[in-house]
Amino acid sequence: MAKQEIQNDGIQRGLKDRHISMIAIGGCIGTGLFMTSGGAIHDAGALGALLAYAIIGAMVFFLMTSLGEMATYLPVSGSFSTYATRFVDPSLGFALGWNYWFNWVITVAADVTIAAQVIQYWTPLTGIPAWSWSCLFLIIIFGLNALSVRVYGESEYWFALIKVVTVIIFIIIGLLTILGIMGGEFVGFDIFTKGDGPVLGGNLGGSLLTILGVFLVAGFSFQGTELIGITAGESENPERAVPKAIKQVFWRILLFYILAIFVIGMLIPYDSAALMGGGDDVATSPFTLVFQNAGLAFAASFMNAVILTSVLSAGNSGMYASTRMLYSMSKDKLAFPVFGKTNKSGVPYMSLLVTAVIVIGIFVLQHLSGDAYEYIVAASGMTGFIAWVGIAISHYRFRKAFDKQNYDKSKLKYKAKLFPFGPIFAGFLCVIVIIGQDVDFIKTGAFDLNRFVITYMGIPVFLAFFIYHKLRYKTKIVPLEQVNLRQDVKMDNK
Repeated sequence: MAKQEIQNDGIQRGLKDRHISMIAIGGCIGTGLFMTSGGAIHDAGALGALLAYAIIGAMVFFLMTSLGEMATYLPVSGSFSTYATRFVDPSLGFALGWNYWFNWVITVAADVTIAAQVIQYWTPLTGIPAWSWSCLFLIIIFGLNALSVRVYGESEYWFALIKVVTVIIFIIIGLLTILGIMGGEFVGFDIFTKGDGPVLGGNLGGSLLTILGVFLVAGFSFQGTELIGITAGESENPERAVPKAIKQVFWRILLFYILAIFVIGMLIPYDSAALMGGGDDVATSPFTLVFQNAGLAFAASFMNAVILTSVLSAGNSGMYASTRMLYSMSKDKLAFPVFGKTNKSGVPYMSLLVTAVIVIGIFVLQHLSGDAYEYIVAASGMTGFIAWVGIAISHYRFRKAFDKQNYDKSKLKYKAKLFPFGPIFAGFLCVIVIIGQDVDFIKTGAFDLNRFVITYMGIPVFLAFFIYHKLRYKTKIVPLEQVNLRQDVKMDNK
């Protein structure tokens, strides 16, 4: 194995191209597809769900091309936090970075809790307390992140491969079932167009609102794709790996989602009781139902194992993302310098330790006070969408600064498609999704204060970070002619 390069700032470029690609896939194929996709079909109908996922998929594509252009030019672990600091306003970078770290810390705590519930599906394991499973999973996740970035990349590669193989098998079996080759009966479009389908809502306005509601589900499902930007800071060759991941992987992800939802919509009626809960029980996962309809009796147990690996994968990536974000903010002077310390393996160990301690604290709080935990989770609920808006703004400013300072665009090894339409479209749609979070109020006009607070709490939390930094350091939007476009990052592996 070639010696991993240690950058000037201490981390290592140890992630291979295959790691980057699989991390990109694993970041957004998980419980959102395996569990909640059924709820999306129940809410909007099969075609409504397909349209919602396709539109959000297009939005995410533009966001990832924006992020890819910046990450290829300036591959740093801080990703969009660093880009916002450089290209827009240090206060925006501060708010994005801390908000994103906060979100992933909560996600890791939630994931180890969910993993403990998932593993107790198997009766012989129910005698072991759930908290002990959570502790074991947290130790495993911590260990994978503590060894080296190469170990993390390898673990995520195999976690993601399991998910990809499962989706491919599901699509093949689903299509064979639709054609009557498995299950013994040709299905056709009867289920797809059943009743009020294929788009629910009654009229055009109602249909648009139901699709807007699924935008939220689809958006959460795709969250994690921005990990491409964070991994760029430790890629062996970011100029090659990042564009490759965006060009090849994203379309595969979108194809997986579209085909999987098409299969579910063709085989399971939107009004099926099994879809109505959105899926907390593996037995009601649409994947499980399709496998069972094809005559595979072991479907529930198989999907439980896949969902367990998905949850652990999400926790693993969450620990990595939060650690690297905290480390990078330290380097950008947005966090304490101690968080920038790395060990000989290039792991930012102080960031990892502090993140793990906070995860444990939130895990304990979850068991001591469910109400407090609910509000903490709510405070992080919009983080992904806010980060995406930050990516769109940063890219727009980055390219405008490039023009203002007469930089040669040949320096851009990867160029985002359809600029400036891409970031403008993606940013605008993200804002629409954020505003439309409380879709029940928009539909019915019935205002519920508690629901409203929980739904939109993420906005004041983000603004609190932003305003605190703005008032303390009196920062201003960086003029385009003063934007720092220096490529002061070592990128080769020589």
